[in-house]
Amino acid sequence: MESPNVAAKQPKVMELEPGDYWYCTCGNSDNQPFCNGAHQDTGFTPMKFTIEEKKQVALCQCKQTGNAPFCDGSHAKL
Repeated sequence: MESPNVAAKQPKVMELEPGDYWYCTCGNSDNQPFCNGAHQDTGFTPMKFTIEEKKQVALCQCKQTGNAPFCDGSHAKL
C-alpha cells in the first residue's frame, strides 16, 4: 500500500459534538480531517471514530500519527 498524502503539517484543533465521524486516512479529502470519498481506488479506507461527549480534539492531518485519528506530534518530524 502506498503512503498517505500529508494534508497539513499541523493538527486540526476543533470542538466536536457527540456522534460518529469518518477520519480521512488517505490525505486526499478536500474536507480534512474528515473523509469526502476521495480515497476511491487508493487502497485506503476512512476510519470511523466516536465522540462520546462534547470535547476539544486535535485531529491528525499529516497522516503519520500512531494514535489515529488523534495527533501524537508526528508532524514535527516531517
